[in-house]
Amino acid sequence: MAELGNDRRGRSGRDLVAETRPGRFRGSERSESLSTVQKYDAPLAEATTSSLEALKAYSLGEAAAREKGPVAAIPFYRRAIELDPSFALAYSSMGGFYTAELLEFGLGAENIQKAYALRDRVTDSERFQITAAYYGLVTGEMEKSEQINKSWAQAYPRNFWPHVDLGYQYGWQGKYQEEVDEQLEAIRLSPDSAVAYTNLMEGYIALNRLDEAKAAYRQALDRNLEGQFLHYDRYTIAFLEGDTEEMKRQADIATGKSEIAGILLGAESDTEAFYGRLEKSRALSHQALQSALRADRKESGALEQVSSALYEAEFGNLERARQGVKAGLAIASTRNVQILAALTFARTGSLASARSAAGELQRQFPVDTLLNYYWLPVVRAYMEIHDGHHAQALKLLEVGAPYDLAFPPPQFGEGGLLYPAYVRGQAYLALQRGNEATAEFQKFVDHRTIVANSPLAALAHLGLARAYALQGDTLKAHAAYQDFFALWKDADPDIPILKEAKAEYAKLQ
Repeated sequence: MAELGNDRRGRSGRDLVAETRPGRFRGSERSESLSTVQKYDAPLAEATTSSLEALKAYSLGEAAAREKGPVAAIPFYRRAIELDPSFALAYSSMGGFYTAELLEFGLGAENIQKAYALRDRVTDSERFQITAAYYGLVTGEMEKSEQINKSWAQAYPRNFWPHVDLGYQYGWQGKYQEEVDEQLEAIRLSPDSAVAYTNLMEGYIALNRLDEAKAAYRQALDRNLEGQFLHYDRYTIAFLEGDTEEMKRQADIATGKSEIAGILLGAESDTEAFYGRLEKSRALSHQALQSALRADRKESGALEQVSSALYEAEFGNLERARQGVKAGLAIASTRNVQILAALTFARTGSLASARSAAGELQRQFPVDTLLNYYWLPVVRAYMEIHDGHHAQALKLLEVGAPYDLAFPPPQFGEGGLLYPAYVRGQAYLALQRGNEATAEFQKFVDHRTIVANSPLAALAHLGLARAYALQGDTLKAHAAYQDFFALWKDADPDIPILKEAKAEYAKLQ
């Protein structure tokens, strides 16, 4: 699912409004503003700045984002900031683009922090946007960000952005109907917002309303809207429907387009891993990594590297996983990279590294909702499982129960991971509690449109087989093993977890 932050595709042009403070502009009523509109065919945005030239650059960035996507907008935002280093909204918009579109969460947070430091120099509407982004993307305080967005929407009922932001954050928390409702309202207010269509698609997909998701995709194309996640989400639908031709078509669209090539390559890599074709998955993951590095997107590359290492760990290739996570950290060591690194270390039994990484994350981000209620409990539960403390692992995961179906960042694949449920299932297996383990792994089957092509969704069938075997239900265990083997019929034969599954299955015969 797309992942990933308060999306900030270019806003539609607004009416020119004069700022009451002398020498500062939100648009302008000057004749020079009118000539700018005519010359660049880009309406001046409503944004507080002391420089009309900076405002021009910002407006051109808005237009570029609408027409060509976020990558085209960033140079204009940079220019706006060069012209006015106190241009808070330019920092905030660029930070949102880095986060949501380019998956550069570290750069995104850095720019949003700069905007937040300048929040006393902006209008009330801009302050709402900047503060909501700060709490949502920098400190990670979901409740505060949600309340600010609601206040923003109430104070400015014609502004579609608070609805976009609210919807996206609802998706992070697994509140998919609320996500759909907010994105529909955003589209009502701004029918040419590509981001709202993308987020609407993602909500519909999670709710298993695939026809409506496809309709949203067609509506976006009919309005000549563009964005990498439109194609990413359409690929997800095609995967869920078993439409390999459409999957290939969406991947082919990305060929030669640096702004979307990496993310579609990552999607293809996940699909190969889902089917156990690990060598192919590794090759595609490497291509995605190289694509990101060529585009100077280091964090995106590091996330690709570390997520690949995490899959290796789940498949039982522990040493390869350890080497992979170290390689990823050498590329970038942002919050999201560190989260996946901590999880991979825990999964491979590198407990000193996992403990250190988890402790540092909690120290740096003590109030981050999804870190403290989703990721850190999963990391620490895996550590307890490794030490044989399975009951303690279950206790740690209790706080994550409300987020079992959530899709929090770092989102490094099309599908949600349902990691609390997956690790809880592993702990129940170790405790020989087959009934409870079945309930956890069944969540992956019942919510397949959330997990999509996540490799954990395939491994959950093996978890179910093991759980049924513990219950002494040989018939259901036999069927679940066969489901897993059917998915992995073309899998690489040397994958450790596949060897284990075959040995277990043989004992059932």
